[in-house]
Amino acid sequence: MKKISKLLVANRGEIALRVLRSAKEMGLQTVAIYSEADRNALHVRYADEAVCVGPPASKDSYLRGDKILEVCQQLGVDAIHPGYGFLSENAEFARMVKEAGLIFVGPSPEAMNIMGDKLSAKQAVQAYNIPLVPGTAEAISDVEEAKRIAEQVGFPILIKASAGGGGKGMRLVYNLEEFEEQMQLAINEAVSAFGDGAVFIEKFVTGPRHIEIQVLGDEHGNIVHLFERECSIQRRHQKVIEEAPSSVLTPELRAEMGRCAVDVARACDYTGAGTVEFLLDDQRNFYFLEMNTRLQVEHPVTEQITGLDLVKEQIKVAQGLPLAFKQEDLTITGHALELRVYAEDPQNNFLPDIGTLTTYVRPQGPGVRVDDGFEQGMDIPIYYDPMIAKLVTYGDTRQDAINRMLRAIEEYQITGIETTLAFGRYVLTHPAFVSGDFDTNFIKDHFSPDVLKPAAPDEATAKVAAALGALLLETKKPKVATATGTADNAVGSGWRKNRLGVR
Repeated sequence: MKKISKLLVANRGEIALRVLRSAKEMGLQTVAIYSEADRNALHVRYADEAVCVGPPASKDSYLRGDKILEVCQQLGVDAIHPGYGFLSENAEFARMVKEAGLIFVGPSPEAMNIMGDKLSAKQAVQAYNIPLVPGTAEAISDVEEAKRIAEQVGFPILIKASAGGGGKGMRLVYNLEEFEEQMQLAINEAVSAFGDGAVFIEKFVTGPRHIEIQVLGDEHGNIVHLFERECSIQRRHQKVIEEAPSSVLTPELRAEMGRCAVDVARACDYTGAGTVEFLLDDQRNFYFLEMNTRLQVEHPVTEQITGLDLVKEQIKVAQGLPLAFKQEDLTITGHALELRVYAEDPQNNFLPDIGTLTTYVRPQGPGVRVDDGFEQGMDIPIYYDPMIAKLVTYGDTRQDAINRMLRAIEEYQITGIETTLAFGRYVLTHPAFVSGDFDTNFIKDHFSPDVLKPAAPDEATAKVAAALGALLLETKKPKVATATGTADNAVGSGWRKNRLGVR
């Protein structure tokens, strides 16, 4: 067993705080890192020790693996937990950690390399007969050859960056005429975002659902799946609402997808917590999409339905311990939902909205969990992801979890910035979501900014409101002294005098 006594969390915000809490419950000493912009952040105050690693920009602080390792050496750290984002899927950083004699709480650099590239991931899982979306099995750069393949696969098709993620380097092409231009745009975006212009072609699955399976493996060859998460409510190919379990999977389909997810993990000798993502079409055929070699943002919904603490399981695996349970020991209990509360304006194409949290009051009560890293009065920094919190609710049934989420949204008080809370309320009350009949096109098919605007009053209500307004104005007119006594005077208000030029 590799003993961990002191753990450094190489991240910020809610995920840093989340990891630190589990580490403390395990009796570990904790170290936080922070940028100059995060000097007063909650995770900095919570950890036993905290060290500034640079200026606000990520490239100068949270992405400086060399500085992070220096802190580890100075403070006698045994292990690093990367959270998600930043260096969490950086195989070179994981290798540096290992070479420094430290424990990386995550998979091996080799597994990261295999699954970090979509093409190598596809090639790795082929031996296990994992269903794949029709398309190319390797990168393609010849435009004319790519056109021929696209015609064989059949339009619409997706051109995707091999090293991509989060919708970057991805172009949807509907016909041959626009293919060449879209391919070049995908290559340019891939180079800009990932430094790698390799692209490949996939058949575009119309009306898909995004279903992912949580897996967990140890260093002794044991791998289990912790069931699925439904992640189909997305904007810009990024998730906004997740739930577990999915409302459309039968027990048979769940078991089949779970077996495939375990085989994907086995294909790269995976250890720790990871997520295998699938597309599910309208005929309930599923296709392997990719594997995320880290803890996912939406991991709390899996924790809610399984009763496991995934961060603790990660740390136990990193210490060389075998999993304490087998697949047959795991069951789904209840239903959980997660709403990502972003500092974004849904009425303005979900654009980030920075500012100060003038009011910030979390919802409470049974079955409500808030993972966040902010408190009232703090600023939302412009340098990082605009997520404020993850609002999670749990209930015995899906409808219980929905009702509880609606209650929690109502209780959540945030002013000073726009957020996705109103959007969450809209989705959770929409007939398509309530019935479970939705896919990744939900926003395109059902949402427009106007639906969040307050309803205009009908004519009768407007007349009543106007009459009341006039009455209030009349009663509030100031009394002004005149030669004959006190009288109403339209210019008696100082504001009115100034507006009218009266002195």
